[in-house]
Amino acid sequence: MPTREHAVIGIKRAYELPARGDGHRVLVDRLWPRGIGKAALALDAWTKDVAPSHALRRWFSHDPRRWREFVVKYRRELRGPAARATLRDLARRGATGRVTLVYAARDPEHNNAVVLRGVVAPRARRLRGRV
Repeated sequence: MPTREHAVIGIKRAYELPARGDGHRVLVDRLWPRGIGKAALALDAWTKDVAPSHALRRWFSHDPRRWREFVVKYRRELRGPAARATLRDLARRGATGRVTLVYAARDPEHNNAVVLRGVVAPRARRLRGRV
């Protein structure tokens, strides 16, 4: 169950069917999900610049034992100029409507979309009423 803070920034696995209530759907992985066609994902954007780097993704390898360190390293990567611009855009969209961060990982608790939502949702909340 999403917290109130995350209410307008949702996350959804790429292999789940898109829904009308998803709002602005954004793929937040660097690689395209295997076995899914472009139309089936019903994306509005693919933001590779906020995806973890190849090196970080390979190091993490979706190992829950590396989760905490992954979060620290990934948040550090999100401080780059290209990522910051995309984060601002996602927060602006989240301040005025629903945004769904789409990811392909199997683990719903240990993936980049979870971290990204934790970064974007508070920014969107701060912008509400100002955009």
